[in-house]
Amino acid sequence: MAPQRFHEQFEQIQRSMPDVPLAMGPDDSAEFIYEKGYVLVRDGEDARVVEDTVRAHFTAEPDLVQDHVRRASPQTNRSGITRIQVGDPGEGDRAGDRPVAHALRALRDSEGRAGRRLVSRNHLVSIAVNSCPGDEPAPVAAADGLNPAPAEGTYDAESAIGVLVVDTGLMRDFRSSPLLAHTDGDAQIKECDDDGVLQQYVGHGTFIAGLVAAVAPNTGITVRNSLNDAGAILESEFGEKLFEAVDAGGWPDILSLSAGTSNGRTDGLLGIEAFMRELRDQRTLLVAAAGNNGSATPFWPAAYADLPDYQDVVLSVGALRGDGEFGACFSNHGPWVKVYAPGERLTGVLTGFDAPMPYIYQHSTYDTCRYGFGYACTCVSPRHTGVLSEQGGSTKPDQVMFEGLAHWSGTSFATPLVAGLIAAHMSGQQESDPRVARYKMLAANSGYAEVRGAHVAALRPGTWRPVPVLPPAPRS
Repeated sequence: MAPQRFHEQFEQIQRSMPDVPLAMGPDDSAEFIYEKGYVLVRDGEDARVVEDTVRAHFTAEPDLVQDHVRRASPQTNRSGITRIQVGDPGEGDRAGDRPVAHALRALRDSEGRAGRRLVSRNHLVSIAVNSCPGDEPAPVAAADGLNPAPAEGTYDAESAIGVLVVDTGLMRDFRSSPLLAHTDGDAQIKECDDDGVLQQYVGHGTFIAGLVAAVAPNTGITVRNSLNDAGAILESEFGEKLFEAVDAGGWPDILSLSAGTSNGRTDGLLGIEAFMRELRDQRTLLVAAAGNNGSATPFWPAAYADLPDYQDVVLSVGALRGDGEFGACFSNHGPWVKVYAPGERLTGVLTGFDAPMPYIYQHSTYDTCRYGFGYACTCVSPRHTGVLSEQGGSTKPDQVMFEGLAHWSGTSFATPLVAGLIAAHMSGQQESDPRVARYKMLAANSGYAEVRGAHVAALRPGTWRPVPVLPPAPRS
């Protein structure tokens, strides 16, 4: 992972969450982002043990201050976790957080005796926690059509498969797309800033809903705007938002989630532990993105697919590159990723059908992961210098026109393709259990691809068209 890309993404998220000081970890390794000055614990007895142990440890260390150690959130809540402040979040820089590191260290012996984790950093869960979704959305002419193209089929309200998308929300004019006729949910909270610059990941939820609808016409899709801060949310709030999403409309057949984080562990995220337990007792299938870090490190919640208690509950999805034969260079990988689907240069619905308008971009990250991509990079810092700015010699290189469709890449978009394929299988086979449908569909699937030398299961929608892969463009 290129440090520059990580730092640029960090700055974008920090600007969207100015009141939450963030740090990179561990040890500036660009593996994840977390909240400075705070740790997460389970409420109840664990919280008392952690608070007392940290305070005693800090009192015994002359270089540490125990005055900040205190509960910082309600002692009980549905997600079952509590934030404990351990330091001044305003001290130090983004390279790390010494009080948090010491708090974690102070609990090592207690965790060893308990045989389980007691404390955690408060990680940032994000659509792209330390990189980007593959590239930024690029405008596509309506004549080029969707890829995957809409599958044949009709919508029937009585038998439609319920798909919940927890993401950034819906663009204001999403109903102008016939493809999204059976989509509903939350609006994107703010599409552009005061200067007309498109907010980061705006349109992401709309794009995902369109991919599900294209692959599975007989679906009722609900999109929630839980990830409205540059596609990110703190782990301490994530569990509550997931509960709110299912409370609002009931547990769906399929929950499509294109966000997560690594945490350096193999036992999941403390902040969604309660939600995952409740999910296990439902019939909902969680289809989760494996992440865009190009890493084999477990990415949560997708990596729950590899834990014995959750193998039936979660399906983790990696991305294939444009030709569908190999893994996309940005896609996370490893045995915890259970299936791959096309995720590079898909064409979907973004916005602008009613009133096409120019959007201005002012963010970038994707400049180093170039293998296998034949198109010019569209997000070189600090502003566009690639295909979007070179067309027509525009004097406003950052301004682009969307007329409804866009190219976009990332495991974010491989995920709804798989969710849609499972929903289509349920409709076609009159299968009411999404977890059973997942196994039956994968058992019948004969598709494979190669990901870093390993042969892996691959699902390719019948209406998806491969994109030629050319050698990477030379750097200027």
